[in-house]
Amino acid sequence: MLIKRPAPGSSAEIQPSEITSESVYLNRRTLLQAALAAGVVGIGSAWTKPAAAEGADLKFTRNDALSLNERPNEYLDITTYNNFYEFGIDKSAPAQNSGHFRPTPWTVTIDGEAEVKGKFALEDILKPHALEERVYRLRCVEAWSMVIPWVGIPLGAVLKRFKPTSKAKYVAFTTVLRPAEMPGQRYPVLEWPYVEGLRIDEAMHPLAFLAVGLYGKTLPNQNGAPLRLVTPWKYGFKGIKSIVEIRFTEREPPTAWNISAPHEYGFYANVNPNVDHPRWSQARERRIGGGLFSAKVPTQMFNGYEKEVASLYRGMDLRKYY
Repeated sequence: MLIKRPAPGSSAEIQPSEITSESVYLNRRTLLQAALAAGVVGIGSAWTKPAAAEGADLKFTRNDALSLNERPNEYLDITTYNNFYEFGIDKSAPAQNSGHFRPTPWTVTIDGEAEVKGKFALEDILKPHALEERVYRLRCVEAWSMVIPWVGIPLGAVLKRFKPTSKAKYVAFTTVLRPAEMPGQRYPVLEWPYVEGLRIDEAMHPLAFLAVGLYGKTLPNQNGAPLRLVTPWKYGFKGIKSIVEIRFTEREPPTAWNISAPHEYGFYANVNPNVDHPRWSQARERRIGGGLFSAKVPTQMFNGYEKEVASLYRGMDLRKYY
């Protein structure tokens, strides 16, 4: 199912590689019929413009050492062009359909191979750490990118508090399951709840980040409120949103896109322009907000963070471990 839309005011069409959802080959007929019948999954949904940065103000310091020296995308770009399939498959669906989602109060369960386990209020997870802002690039498999000023805390600092044991080789994450508030979860686009994972050395890397805000405000629902993962050297679908469980595991955990399409999505999801997606090239990208006809630029290895993270994968065949 390719959803093509003419550009406003012109007869030109967006390239399919930029607008085709990752899950479109799955349950095509069922999904389309259900979406059209319910009118809530975001196919052809009306565009919703959020106001200028909304949400509570956050106190933070900027981390210049781990930030890009690039101009961030506009708040409107970041909050109205999203992949968050729990609210629908269209890019506008998360902004359109997430208004009834309740991100407070919030708890996160810590479990698995760790000495400290239990259910913790989000405030207790954040409390020992000062919030910081980091400007990171977000790269999607659909050949688009953004630069986003996230606010949050280093993932590694959080994980260390729970004292993972020597058996903890991976960290698994789970998204909340609330189909009453997340209409996309009512349809078999993916196996719900959404799950993701990192190798523990990836999770402990200084670039790995838990975001609770953007543009100095608390995260909007459509961007993963109240807690999401940011791993800037990986494709955006690796950034699991609305996290309710963090589990330390000895074995590689399942991940949502690898479950649904193992021939297209591997565990690592590292940005590698030399390995094409089976249905399109990943060699070039276009920055969202630059206009429909803005020039594409070459995709950078590890999304531009090769110097920082390449050592994590030394000796690995990056075509095999994609």
